[in-house]
Amino acid sequence: MTQPQYGRRDGYGIEALNVWCGLAAITVPELFRGRGLDPARIDNLMMTRRSIGLPYEDPITNAVNAARPIVDALAPEDRARIEILVTSTESGVDYSKSVSSYVHEYLGLSRNCRMLEVKQACFGATAAVQTAVGYLASGISPGAKALVIATDVAVVDEQAEYSEPAAGHGAAAVLLSDDPRIMTMDLGAFGNYSYETLDSARPSPRFDIADVDRSLFAYLDCLTNSYADYTGRVEGSDLVTTFDHLVMHTPFAGLVKAGHRKLMRGQGRPATELQEDFERRVAPSLRYPALVGNLCSGSVYLALASLLDSGAVTAPGRVGIFSYGSGCSSEFFSGVVDAESAATVSAMNVTAHLENRADISFAEYTDVLEENLKCLVPVPDRTVGSGCWDAIGQRAGGRKEMLTFTGVRNYHRQYEWR
Repeated sequence: MTQPQYGRRDGYGIEALNVWCGLAAITVPELFRGRGLDPARIDNLMMTRRSIGLPYEDPITNAVNAARPIVDALAPEDRARIEILVTSTESGVDYSKSVSSYVHEYLGLSRNCRMLEVKQACFGATAAVQTAVGYLASGISPGAKALVIATDVAVVDEQAEYSEPAAGHGAAAVLLSDDPRIMTMDLGAFGNYSYETLDSARPSPRFDIADVDRSLFAYLDCLTNSYADYTGRVEGSDLVTTFDHLVMHTPFAGLVKAGHRKLMRGQGRPATELQEDFERRVAPSLRYPALVGNLCSGSVYLALASLLDSGAVTAPGRVGIFSYGSGCSSEFFSGVVDAESAATVSAMNVTAHLENRADISFAEYTDVLEENLKCLVPVPDRTVGSGCWDAIGQRAGGRKEMLTFTGVRNYHRQYEWR
């Protein structure tokens, strides 16, 4: 296919985008000091803070709190046109019942709605987005909308070593439709690359495992080869001239910088160009990830929100997007954004949400961590008290009504608004 022109609004793509990253955070230097990690390695992460979930925040509350502002902004007739709800998560709470069933209930969506959950590590949300866009573009249900929510909690502790400061907490909600105010997708412009490898996994609800070197090499390998597949499908595409902005899955910003360097060198670009190009086309997407950590399949959409809320998008431009998930599966795709895209994301006040999180001490972090490691463990009954954690939650500024996790009754998870 030939690369589409900068067409806007005449197509399918992202209508709304929002992220929720919890009430609390810890600074990366504080976590490094508490764990006795080498402070010289902080610069490799290119991070300053990391979101921390409180025990009454879980994958369901994250998903609902991310999507609620999007859903509440819709007219009743538009809300009723959400025909597909997909949750993407590595933090499932049941081997059969999907997270989406709870999310559907607390968002008050129509009962004439398909619900499902997908899993492919950090690639899952993009797989759902592309599948949903294909459904919408097929024309079998004109005017339909789809809601994809990537939602996760971190289950890492000191055993994760340098991966612990990079782990994130929260959710990204993506509303897709034929009114793509955020980004018009370049339909048919994509490249995939996937194969079996055990670079990271979550074999238990209490911990992750990771082969750090294998994971880094798999990420870079998939970036190179998914982009090569994109160029094979899209006639005339060029890394430097086709894309005004680049957004990548961001386990930590330092890996994105390495990926950008590898792509540019693969195109024969001189070393003297790399830093300027990185600052101009990539760095705007890294501001939010540096404040949150790895949101798993929500990571690339957190980075997209960061780009659009950075002030860098003032005119129509094409975004090249790389999505990667361990295991592994990846995709390089593209779409068009403009000043309205930036204004629409800015209205969600994500910057204020991130600034308002309560910074916690290392001692508070370790107290919360032990409770959080129980979050996904299936038990018949459990009570999650909010009282002892409210002192932290109340330090978060600008707090609005949010869904909270209160416990489990006969294996059924319980929630309330407060």
